[in-house]
Amino acid sequence: MSAHRTTFTAVLTPEQTEKLQLLLSERNWELSQGPYMVFRAVKEKTNVCAYESGKLVVQGKGAEDFITFVLEPEVTGVLDNGTGGAAAEENEPITPHGGIDESGKGDFFGPLVIAGVGVTPESGAKLRELGVCDSKKISSDKRIFTLAEAIRQHAGAANCTVVTFKMETYNRLYTQFGNLNRLLAWGHARVIENLLEANPALPRMLSDQFADPSLIQRALMEKGRTIRLDQRTKAESDIAVAAASILARERFCLALRRLEEETGCPLPRGAGPAVKAAAAAILEKSGVNGLRRCCKTHFKTFEEVVNGD
Repeated sequence: MSAHRTTFTAVLTPEQTEKLQLLLSERNWELSQGPYMVFRAVKEKTNVCAYESGKLVVQGKGAEDFITFVLEPEVTGVLDNGTGGAAAEENEPITPHGGIDESGKGDFFGPLVIAGVGVTPESGAKLRELGVCDSKKISSDKRIFTLAEAIRQHAGAANCTVVTFKMETYNRLYTQFGNLNRLLAWGHARVIENLLEANPALPRMLSDQFADPSLIQRALMEKGRTIRLDQRTKAESDIAVAAASILARERFCLALRRLEEETGCPLPRGAGPAVKAAAAAILEKSGVNGLRRCCKTHFKTFEEVVNGD
């Protein structure tokens, strides 16, 4: 296995730089300034420097994880900066396999949802024809719902599985695992087992690259340990992973709507100022336990709102 890269560079717009600074502040990064910098952020083994020129430099043992799980999905979209692992071309040949992806991991409100989809050459080609792609490229919830129904129709029910970690379960498991990547790996392994239970003939599975590729492998159970498991960055370019991302997004959106009905409050996505304001409103209306029932309590936002910061 090749070593992880420890240095990455990118160019951000002023809006993206501001968004990243706010996001890191919300998540307990230590922020400071230096010469020609908009900000410098440090947490654990990762150092992020945003310069006035727009250049962003990410260094440290956690750099690759930061690019994959924070910068690309929540700020920039996919960067063409050689983050490792060649992304698949959209017209690459389709072979039978399963793809896994998740939704909600960067959102304060709402569950974590992990989905899996198995494709054949025929069903994969049909999903491409229908416009199935990475859900992060789709802004319309209505379009997500339409594509999700098409995925279930053309891939088949046996080739679609979704696991939802509702708030009480998510918060308990996060405390148990103590690390989001370990929780994600455990959830991905459950989805793989579900797909193989319904369709044992699937020869391999594909998911996004984790900080430690062995995390999912160690979490797999009896059926999963016999299958070929591939992981790579930008895996959503694969049709099966893209389809899984849409099913996960659909379930997350539906769950968020139900939470809005239960709380009587709009629940914005992400973890910015609007989210903090909504959390404060729920706290005032329903107390700490009411807030716990609709959010991920390990986010800095929870501590700030509960403590009145």
